[in-house]
Amino acid sequence: MELRLLATFEKVADVLSFTRAAAELGYAQSSVTAQIRSLETSLGTELFERLGGRVRLTDAGERLLPYARRLTGLAEEARAAVADTGEPAGTVAVGTMESLTSYRLPPLLEYFHHRHPKVRIALRPTLGDETRRALRQGTYDVGFLMEAGTEHEGLESEVLAPEPLVLVAGPGHPLAGRTGLTAADVAGAPLAGPEPGCAYRDLFEAELREWSPVFLEFGTVEATKRAVASGLGAALLPRVTVAEELASGVLTPLDWEAPFTLFTQLAWRRGKRLPAPARLFAEQARRLVREQTPTG
Repeated sequence: MELRLLATFEKVADVLSFTRAAAELGYAQSSVTAQIRSLETSLGTELFERLGGRVRLTDAGERLLPYARRLTGLAEEARAAVADTGEPAGTVAVGTMESLTSYRLPPLLEYFHHRHPKVRIALRPTLGDETRRALRQGTYDVGFLMEAGTEHEGLESEVLAPEPLVLVAGPGHPLAGRTGLTAADVAGAPLAGPEPGCAYRDLFEAELREWSPVFLEFGTVEATKRAVASGLGAALLPRVTVAEELASGVLTPLDWEAPFTLFTQLAWRRGKRLPAPARLFAEQARRLVREQTPTG
């Protein structure tokens, strides 16, 4: 079996589209089709079912996929071992989220701009499920996750730090200054938050579901902060995103602690050896997040 054919098979299996696989691989669609047929002929079995415009793996294709991943991953590792000399260069595709992109990553991007100008960091803003899917498919090299769980199917992940959360409101909010707030107290007031799919928004909403809270959805952390500062509700947000507003008094913390803990994590596809620029990015991300995290 040729590695080239296995790599094409893996891409089609990931995206379940010959057209999209061809575009991502830089091939003509007819070339992708021919390569898959050649692989099927050499194996003596069909790997994909073609149902109109839809594609899905056959049982044989499902069995082949983990072997294809291991073989192409080993080939990537061999190439990286030979090529990992000199100044790092290339593009690192990074799945991330607004709360990290805006509030934690600028020093990391500045570091690469000045110290490793040949490395291009391509940030892809996505939420948890989409980030995990893109990592498994190989669309991203590495991705940041902010989740309560630390085990992710098909991925290796490393916890960088716990991510403290704080319930905030404007200084004139009815709950401001009250102590010993309960979940019922919190659910009884208007609440604001970013879009569903954000881990802390979803966990917060689930925690209060018994009281059917009203959530005002503002899409982004920045829009949520402005709405809360204007008196439109309270919001549970990562502390790093509201540190300046809390220090200046624009926002005030409410006396309620979330009964769950989120962890900022770095993840990549299981079994994949990261190329030199991605490994360098991971090393510096670990250093930066840990330097930003208070101890003791």
